[in-house]
Amino acid sequence: MVCFSTMIKPVWALDYAQRNLVESDFSGQDLRDAKFDHANLRSSNFSNVNAEGVRFFAANLESANFEGANLRYADLESARLTRVNFTNAVLEGAFATNTLFKGAIIDGADFTDVLLRPDTEQYLCTIAKGTNPVTGRNTKDTLYCPD
Repeated sequence: MVCFSTMIKPVWALDYAQRNLVESDFSGQDLRDAKFDHANLRSSNFSNVNAEGVRFFAANLESANFEGANLRYADLESARLTRVNFTNAVLEGAFATNTLFKGAIIDGADFTDVLLRPDTEQYLCTIAKGTNPVTGRNTKDTLYCPD
């Protein structure tokens, strides 16, 4: 009897913490559980990525593109999200307290169960519009915006 044994190497999440990745192109990639803590990702492209569970703690994401991205359960705590494009992104369950969203585009974004500061939630309600094509949820409804 011949017996073959192959050792399967574990897959580790990518760690980009504290790196300078300005204008990087991650579009379409599977980045699940990667770490970008304190990274400079200004003007980077994350369109259509699977970033479920990704850590962006205190990352500079100014002018980044997250159009169509899956950001479910991502950690965006203390991240700089000024002028970020979240068009049709799914942020369900993301953690985003103490996060700057000034100038962000959130058309069709799904913020279901996202932890936000009350003032940030109020600001996002002033710019919210559209329905997410993946979840079918209205952006204003996911932010609990008043009518």
